Amino acid sequence: MFTSRETRSIFLSWLRLTGYVPWLLYQIFLANLHVMYLVLHPRMMELINPKIIRFDSRLKSDYSRMVFANSITLTPGTITVNVNALGHFAVHCIDDPSGQSLPGEMEEKIAHVFKE
Repeated sequence: MFTSRETRSIFLSWLRLTGYVPWLLYQIFLANLHVMYLVLHPRMMELINPKIIRFDSRLKSDYSRMVFANSITLTPGTITVNVNALGHFAVHCIDDPSGQSLPGEMEEKIAHVFKE
């Protein structure tokens, strides 16, 4: 059974998460437009430059890292390849602009949701 303080904390986390979801949906929409541009561009092969980027996340809990990894994967043009227990991420990006913002704003918003 949760104490009233724990219940309040869980409730506030869920409220912050519901604020994160619209922002994530907007990022997914923008990434869809970018991938559509790449696919429909006449010189598509010159624009696509796949690579794996590696970075360390400042997120501490497994749950926040899981949300971060899934958010990256949901965003077209990026796929989380590996996350370890120390917070080392490996992400496949379809081109340079797709990976430039990582970890960036997405990580900050998730850190805010989980108060990390």
